[in-house]
Amino acid sequence: MKKLLSILGAITLVGTSTTSLVACNKPQYSEDELKKEKEKHKIDTKDQTIKNNLEWMASQEKPFNKIDNKYYYVVWRGDKSNDWKIVKFKNFELKEKVLDNYDKYELKTSHFGGDLFIYKNGFVSYDWNKDNGTYFKSVYRWNLDANEPDLIIDENGNVKVKGE
Repeated sequence: MKKLLSILGAITLVGTSTTSLVACNKPQYSEDELKKEKEKHKIDTKDQTIKNNLEWMASQEKPFNKIDNKYYYVVWRGDKSNDWKIVKFKNFELKEKVLDNYDKYELKTSHFGGDLFIYKNGFVSYDWNKDNGTYFKSVYRWNLDANEPDLIIDENGNVKVKGE
């Protein structure tokens, strides 16, 4: 009887976790919605090369799951009272690394790639995949191999090309 209950318990547990995992992997945007969001988040610049090659990324695309040797720009802040910060980094390895820090906050990639986190006092506080824009404003990928743009955050918290 104990063995039968153990087996039933295990089957129930596996079934429950599998269903939960499938539900969690639902895309944030449909294909059409994602295209519209990418257009909406294009940087306002006169430089057509930048406009065509600086791509806004949604967390559902999981850009950090593989090494692509591309430059990424992350706009983030530690808490709601902080100003937005922008950091540029090259995605050349899948390991945990500190990308930027401010006061007691650190922006890091995960140790196995695939996500961005904000740590506060050494503990994960905010996850890019779960954030609603409060702590991660945007992530962009530069799709060319050279001449990556110099981006800044203006006084309104918008991403701009430096000098424009």
